[in-house]
Amino acid sequence: MSQNNNSTLLKTTLIIYAIVCLVYGIGFVLVPQVLVDLSGGEAAASAWLRWPGAVLIALGIGAIMVNRNPTHQDPFVVTVALGTLLTGLTLLYALFFERAGEFWFTAVPMIINLVISALLWWGRTKSTNILNQAKEG
Repeated sequence: MSQNNNSTLLKTTLIIYAIVCLVYGIGFVLVPQVLVDLSGGEAAASAWLRWPGAVLIALGIGAIMVNRNPTHQDPFVVTVALGTLLTGLTLLYALFFERAGEFWFTAVPMIINLVISALLWWGRTKSTNILNQAKEG
């Protein structure tokens, strides 16, 4: 029971992360130019937006899989926690030093990524016994 309570934050954050990845990933794969137009940014080759969209979809699916069974999944959690942290910091830099596109189109994903990163690190700390559980046998 305690183990389940300790993993609730991590599991909830993984689902939120999966939803964000899938929404952005599907958008970048299916309608990349619509997202570019919405952002107010300069035109970009669709292929350069579609491939990271596919990676986001894969990460979203991976997060769903880890959510279902987080045992031994510390490397995945660290990877996505670092990914969201670095993405958030990159968007923060872009927001203040590059001024490309609409302010909110950069600010909102920046905030989302930094919050998810913080929640993943916190959830990882609370769930370390599950994520690093010794293998049996």
